[in-house]
Amino acid sequence: MTQDLFRQDAYLKECSAQVLRVDEHGIVLDRTVFYPLGGGQAGDAGLLLLADGSELRIADTRKGKDAEGRASHEICHIPAPDQDDALSKLKQGEAVTARVDWQRRHRLMRFHTTTHLLCHLVPQLVNGCSITAESARLDFSMTDPLDKEVLTEGIARLVAAAYPVTVGAISDAELDANPALVKSMSVQPPRGTGQIRTIRVGGDQLIDFQPCGGTHVANTSEIGAVVVTKIEKKSATTRRVVLGFAA
Repeated sequence: MTQDLFRQDAYLKECSAQVLRVDEHGIVLDRTVFYPLGGGQAGDAGLLLLADGSELRIADTRKGKDAEGRASHEICHIPAPDQDDALSKLKQGEAVTARVDWQRRHRLMRFHTTTHLLCHLVPQLVNGCSITAESARLDFSMTDPLDKEVLTEGIARLVAAAYPVTVGAISDAELDANPALVKSMSVQPPRGTGQIRTIRVGGDQLIDFQPCGGTHVANTSEIGAVVVTKIEKKSATTRRVVLGFAA
């Protein structure tokens, strides 16, 4: 099992950890600040710093899988190619420092938080999501047209309002009693622990509240200048909104 430190504090840039296993799926640590691909958000990249001072570059992070192919509670750090010497030094129980590529992660956090603002501006179910360090997109289940300039202005207004963004939790029973909190048709919140992580945007004035496992900024003002770069009609019942950072 890997302790996922990023769940409660997305601003942790590094942590000490021990190697649990190294295999064809990657490097499994007992704890990490690296977010694994999931919920539409890309997996983190960064470095593992070894005890001798050498570095092992991490290209991607994924959730581990059990023998039946189901997601496990382990997180696999996938090394970049051509690092056989560094990999050969990693042994079970070895102490390392896991250091996330913070510039890349922060861009992911800014985009992910912006997608929550979009859910406020376009109150329709989401049937697709992708969040990378270069762009993000949400696919809305709807037939009405959307206006690129109106959405960009709406995002700017919500960013400037400096709404707090907070992590919380609800029980499985609370979610069952409020199924409308799940705004995604394609990604369901993980169950099984009895508690489901939530993200709330807004204080007294609620902007968005929904189950979400991703990483976010602490205040909408930290998002900066994000604009709608494109709106596409993907099908008769789907409108895609693409986000980018303003030049």
